[in-house]
Amino acid sequence: MVLKRTKLLGIQAVTGISTVGILTVGTTQTAGGVGIASTTYLRGVIMHNTGLSTCQSSLYVYPSGVAADGSVGNAAYRLARVDLSSNETFFFEMNYPIVMVNQEKIVVEVTPSGNGGAGIGSAVNFQILGDTDIL
Repeated sequence: MVLKRTKLLGIQAVTGISTVGILTVGTTQTAGGVGIASTTYLRGVIMHNTGLSTCQSSLYVYPSGVAADGSVGNAAYRLARVDLSSNETFFFEMNYPIVMVNQEKIVVEVTPSGNGGAGIGSAVNFQILGDTDIL
């Protein structure tokens, strides 16, 4: 296998209140059809609220064998949670990448803001930054 410096995924838009698995190592096709993401090195995530109201956005890394059920994220696997006002951007970056292997998952979540508001009409764009070996 060869480390491929490629876009892991295109921009992933999550609309409304939801929890979504956006990348599964060994399953997810990389952007541009380069190949299936194998060992993945997560370096950062950009979150941007394009919606009309403030919402809360979270990032999770789930271990192999744990399902992202789509209702709420499991706090044991949360890396970041932030309130995003309308048109606000948040960068989550690490000095050293998180190495992901064997069906581990990147899961994102959009929920109502902790500072009030229903979160209805929320729309958050996620961009995953990192590298991957290609299967």
